[in-house]
Amino acid sequence: MQTDIISSGPQVISVSALNQTVARLLEKNIPLCWISGEVSNFTRAASGHWYFTLKDAQAQVRAVMFKSRAMSVDFIPREGEKIEVRATVTLYAPRGDYQLSVEGIRRAGMGNLYEAFLQLKQKLNNAGLFNPERKRSLPAFPKSIGIVTSPQAAALRDILITLRRRAPHVRVIIYPTPVQGNGAAEKITQAINTASTRNECDVLLVARGGGSIEDLWSFNDEQVAYALVNCRIPVIAGIGHETDFTIADFVADLRAPTPTAAAELAVVARADLVQQLNDYGYALRRAVRRKVEQDAQSLDHFSRRLISPIAYIQSERLKLLGLQRRVKHASERSQQSAFFAFSQLKQRLTQQKPDVVPHKRQLEHLSKLLKSSVGQQYAHKQQQLTSLNVQLELLNPQRTLERGYAIIWDKSGAILRKPSQLKAPSSIRVKLAEGEVDLGIASVQSNLG
Repeated sequence: MQTDIISSGPQVISVSALNQTVARLLEKNIPLCWISGEVSNFTRAASGHWYFTLKDAQAQVRAVMFKSRAMSVDFIPREGEKIEVRATVTLYAPRGDYQLSVEGIRRAGMGNLYEAFLQLKQKLNNAGLFNPERKRSLPAFPKSIGIVTSPQAAALRDILITLRRRAPHVRVIIYPTPVQGNGAAEKITQAINTASTRNECDVLLVARGGGSIEDLWSFNDEQVAYALVNCRIPVIAGIGHETDFTIADFVADLRAPTPTAAAELAVVARADLVQQLNDYGYALRRAVRRKVEQDAQSLDHFSRRLISPIAYIQSERLKLLGLQRRVKHASERSQQSAFFAFSQLKQRLTQQKPDVVPHKRQLEHLSKLLKSSVGQQYAHKQQQLTSLNVQLELLNPQRTLERGYAIIWDKSGAILRKPSQLKAPSSIRVKLAEGEVDLGIASVQSNLG
């Protein structure tokens, strides 16, 4: 390292090597830190880089803020303004000047306020208060404008002058309130709530002139933000200068860069409306004149095509006669064609009609044969049935019983055929020709001879 070169003593080094070594030592040993002081000799180069001197009563130091960092700053430091910079200490080697390389900048004493602003902004954003879908559109032609601001503020005079110039017909209602100092946020909230409750204007302007972040701090209050959200009237926020942003700007339905711009956004200039009406009137007259001319041409065209009713009726009568002749001719041709087709079909039917007389005779002969055969089969079957009936009658058990025989059952219903099947004492059932009888057996005598 170059420090080794310096400590070695006798070795000679160049000025550029010395400056580079000093620059590395500064950057290594002095960390990124916040430094406060007053702005002097501020210059914004064509490249976009900022060069200035930061000083206090006893000393000063040069500082540079490159374009990529300066673009994120929402204000431009002014001569003599006290600021705080977040910077590293380095050395500009070509000139041997030590300087601050600035990464961030804020107005002095605003560090805590700015951090609180960012925290509240993030909180309200997460709660959905900044969503574009929530915000309402402004009425095109408001009849009355409400203004929430201080009666002594220059911003009120600018707004009234702008409204008087652009729309003197619009009624103005002022809801007075302090716009800075202790308790200003609560009073601003009350004024917004009063305007919302009365609901007597079409658009509400919440405005004040420019100032430091402390001057605008009342509009970075959470209760003011919720009052704007809950307001029944569309709200335009015109607070501070174009580079000033407050929580009210993000919550309002529309943000204007200045109070005057808020008044211009709230109403359309009367002269513009008059000119617009004149343009519409001119366009309407041209359209009516063009329509009249077109209708006149159409009328001339139709008048040339118009003929007398008598001639028209005669022409239609001739057309009707022609159509009648065509219908009659077509009808006659249709009838002739149909008759000719019918004659042809009749002739073809006659030619195709079969001779059924021989088949009829054959059918009568077969019918006689069938009737004779059926009669013979019937007589034969009748004889067979009579013979079987005689045989069946001979085998009928009832005839056997009528000749004096009987059928004997025991108690289980089995037919008894042998004397050995009879036991005494027991009971039997006897079926005779004309009924049944139950008998008791006292004794059994076997006669086998």
